[in-house]
Amino acid sequence: MAYLVEMGITDNMLKNSQPEDNYGPTIGISEEIHAMKYRSKGESFKDAMTRVAEALKDDDEHFDQFRDILYNMRFMPAGRVQSAMGAPRRVTPYNCFVSMTIPDSMEGIMTAAQEAAKTMQLGGGIGYDFSTLRPRGALIKGLDSRSSGPMSFMGIFDAVCKTISSAGHRRGAQMGVLRIDHPDIVEFIHAKNNSTVFTQFNLSVGVTDAFMEAVKLDTDFDLVFEGRVYDTVNARALWDDVLRCTWDWAEPGILFIDRINSKNNLHYCEYIAATNPCGEQPLPPNGACLLGSFNLVKYVYLNENGVYHFDYEKLKHDIPSVVRAMDNVVDRAVYPLPSQELEAKSKRRMGLGVTGVANAIEAMGHAYGSDGFLEILEEIMRIIRDTCYRTSVSLAIEKGPFPLYTEELLDSDFAVTLPEGIRSLVRKHGLRNSHLLSVAPTGTISLSADNVSSGIEPVFSYGFDRTIQTYDGPRVERVEDYGYRVFGVSGAKADDLPVMAHVKVLNLASKYVDSACSKTCNVGADVTWNEFKDVYMAAYDGGASGCTTFRASGKRYGILNASSSEDVSPAVEEADNGDYVDEGGACYYDTATGLRQCE
Repeated sequence: MAYLVEMGITDNMLKNSQPEDNYGPTIGISEEIHAMKYRSKGESFKDAMTRVAEALKDDDEHFDQFRDILYNMRFMPAGRVQSAMGAPRRVTPYNCFVSMTIPDSMEGIMTAAQEAAKTMQLGGGIGYDFSTLRPRGALIKGLDSRSSGPMSFMGIFDAVCKTISSAGHRRGAQMGVLRIDHPDIVEFIHAKNNSTVFTQFNLSVGVTDAFMEAVKLDTDFDLVFEGRVYDTVNARALWDDVLRCTWDWAEPGILFIDRINSKNNLHYCEYIAATNPCGEQPLPPNGACLLGSFNLVKYVYLNENGVYHFDYEKLKHDIPSVVRAMDNVVDRAVYPLPSQELEAKSKRRMGLGVTGVANAIEAMGHAYGSDGFLEILEEIMRIIRDTCYRTSVSLAIEKGPFPLYTEELLDSDFAVTLPEGIRSLVRKHGLRNSHLLSVAPTGTISLSADNVSSGIEPVFSYGFDRTIQTYDGPRVERVEDYGYRVFGVSGAKADDLPVMAHVKVLNLASKYVDSACSKTCNVGADVTWNEFKDVYMAAYDGGASGCTTFRASGKRYGILNASSSEDVSPAVEEADNGDYVDEGGACYYDTATGLRQCE
C-alpha cells in the first residue's frame, strides 16, 4: 500500500466508516420510486444495495466500504447501475451512449437506426450528430435526385425511440446535434417550435469557436458541407435566431463543441460531435459513460454549537471506494453493441458528480450563487477532482492504465489545470480511466433520496402535491424539499434567483469536470432579451461546455401548463395537481420542480 501514500490517499480515507441507524428513503414517494425503478422483485433497499456492492466489489474489505456508502446514500450510482448490476434481468448499467458516425447514405442511416434501437432496448439513452448528412436539396449522385436533408431522417430515429420506449425498460432518451455551420441549421433550430414534432429528442446546436468570434465581431459566416459553401449569413443574426427559439421554446440547447474537444483528455485519439441526452457527457462515436453522484447532504453535520458544517474528510474517505467500484462496472457490464463494449473498455470512462448541492450549502448559511456558496462548492469540487484522479492513478498501478492512454492526455485543456503533483503521478504511472467527472441532472435518483435538490440546481419548489393512483382511488401526497424539511432552509428558488447566479454556478462546476455539466439556467420574467443573450456569452466566456435555459414565461411553459384539454397538444398530457407532464419525449419539464428530467 506504499504507493497510496505517494498518491496522498491516507489510511483514514480507506477505513470503513460506522454505519448510520437508518438506511434508504424515509418518505413515501422516495421509497416508492426507488422500489419501482431500481430494485428487483421482492428486494428491500438494503437488499438492492447489497446486490450492487457484491456485484462491484474487489474484495471483502471493499465490499464493506462500498456497501456502507450505498446504505447511507452518500453516493448514488445512476439508476441504470442500481437496477442492472447483479440483477437477473439483462439491462445495461450505462445511461449514456452516442451513436456511430451516421454515414451519408440510406444504408448507413438505417444501420445507425437499428443500432440505436438495440441500445434503447437495453435501457440506454443515445445522442447523434446529424451534421454528417448532406443538406436539403443537395444532389444524390447516381439517383439523379435531391436529398431531403438531415431533418427528414431524424424522423426515423424519433419513431424508433417512440416505439422502443413503449416496450423497453425506461422512457426513450435522445439528443440530436447539428453544427452551427451546417447549411440546414435554420431549419434545425426551428424544428421544435411546437410540441408535435421530434417529441423523442432534445436538440442542441454544436457551436464552434469560429462562429462565436464572428458573433463578437459581427461578421459574415459561411454555411458549408464537405467544403462547399451553400450560403453566407451574418453570424450575429444567426445567433439571435438560435437564442430567440430558445427564449420562446427552451430549445435548442448550446454545445460549445470546439471547447469540448480542446478540453477532452482523449483529444489525441477521438473527435466528439455529440453528447448524451442531458448534455453532461460529450462522447465520441459509439461512446458510453457511467454516471453516479455524491449526495452532499449526507456530508453535512451539526457541530457542538448547533451550526451546520461539511465533512470534507468523510468525502475524501469515500471517493477511492466509489471510483474502484465504478471502474469495475466497465468489465462486468452488459453492452447493447460490441462496438460500445470495445469503446468503453479501451477508455474506461466514468462521470462522477454531485447532487444535493443547494440543500447542503444553503444549510451552512450561504445563498445559492453567493460568494460563500461558490467558495464551498469549489472546495468540494476540487476534492472530488483531485481524489478521483489520485485514485485512478493508484488503480493504474494496480490494474494497468486504460489501453489507449498516452502522455498526450496531459496536454488537454482540462489536464493542464490539474495540480502539478497529480500531473507528475499521471506522467509516471498513467491513468486507469480517461475521464472521471461530470455533473448529471440526477432528477430521479435525487427524488429517490428523500427529494434532495437535483445536481447543482437550486431548489425549484419547497413543496408540491403529487397525485398517486391507488387501488382505492387517487391519493394526494405532499412532497417537501429535503433542505426545507430536514435543515429548515428556504432560500431563493430557481425562478427567483438572478439568472447570472445560475451561470456562476455552471461556470465554476465546469472548471472541475473533465466532461461537462448538465445545468438549467432558469430565466425569470423580469429578464430582458439582451440580458438573456448575455447568459450564453457569459457561459462561453466563463469556460462552460454548453448552456441550457428555461424561461417560465416562454411559449413552451405555457403549453406544459395548459388549463384545458383544448389547449394541449395531442403529444402532451395535461398536468394534474403538480404531477409531471410527459411529452412522450427524451426529456420532459416537470411542472412541480421546473427541472428537465431525463433519467
